[in-house]
Amino acid sequence: MDKRTRVFNAMDKKPVDYVPVGFWKHFFDKGVVGQPCIDAHIEYYKQADLDFLKVMSDGYFAFPTADGKQLRSAADLRSIRPVEADDPWIRAQVERVQALVEAFGKERCVFYNVFTPFTTLKCCFEGDSLDASDAVFMKAVREDTDAVLGALDIVAQGNALLAECIIKESGADGIYFPVSNAEHDRFTEQEYRRIIGPSELYVLEHINRWSDYNILHCCGFAGTRNRISLWYDYPAKCVNWAVHVDDLSLSDGRVLFGGKSVLGGFDTHWGDDENEMRGILYHGSKEELQSYTKELILNAGKLGLLLGGDCTTDHRIDPQRLNWIIEAARS
Repeated sequence: MDKRTRVFNAMDKKPVDYVPVGFWKHFFDKGVVGQPCIDAHIEYYKQADLDFLKVMSDGYFAFPTADGKQLRSAADLRSIRPVEADDPWIRAQVERVQALVEAFGKERCVFYNVFTPFTTLKCCFEGDSLDASDAVFMKAVREDTDAVLGALDIVAQGNALLAECIIKESGADGIYFPVSNAEHDRFTEQEYRRIIGPSELYVLEHINRWSDYNILHCCGFAGTRNRISLWYDYPAKCVNWAVHVDDLSLSDGRVLFGGKSVLGGFDTHWGDDENEMRGILYHGSKEELQSYTKELILNAGKLGLLLGGDCTTDHRIDPQRLNWIIEAARS
């Protein structure tokens, strides 16, 4: 069975010869945009015999703003304008994915990362770190929720158009769609469903019009627990969540997400220090990693299972460690 068939079968909950494996990482150290970013992806996926590619959207987290300026307040949200398919922000991402589909698409499935409108809009705000931008944005949310809702509508249309172009023009097999911002101390459940949920579902349902093979990622960003139940009924072929952050096994999560195919099983988060990698993925011996891999498969079953990370792996990981996991999964 070739890699593409293996991944499609796993997502469709059909029999597979081996459980497919996929891990992904950022390439901030190699090149964020342009050819250096494409080359970094190619180098990584030649080193690790992974069953599919998840292409990172590094360099394009933020929605295009007037003159490329960062936003500072709720009033600035009213300057957000719709994008068209020929916008450089969309064209550059289409070209990135197209190059990687040409390099690997005949052999492996290719998925592209498209963030939610809330995350995309958050990245437009001023700050020298993600936490700083988050604080400025949340202040704007509390000051003028209507302005935020209007901007989210525009960004949702832009993200949906981006995903459509990626699938139709680049030849990607589907979209990897990370939902987040459902931490217990950010919004109440009612606020989340009113402010964030509609724009997420707009993009996700549009994505599903263009591909049947999309992955919902429930992101435990920086090891933060979410109200993961908010996403149980989100429509996607396959679900990936922070097994270790949300303390929800692959088997139990499969039930809660309505029997969908599942992706994950390996802790990829950091400790309290941003340089402290934790978990068996980074520190286990070959024997320990392979034993853990086999245990995951035995516990969750081969049907409807793809092995991978809770989230993005550390960029310093040795690809050989991933090949140990692949070897075990194919044993």
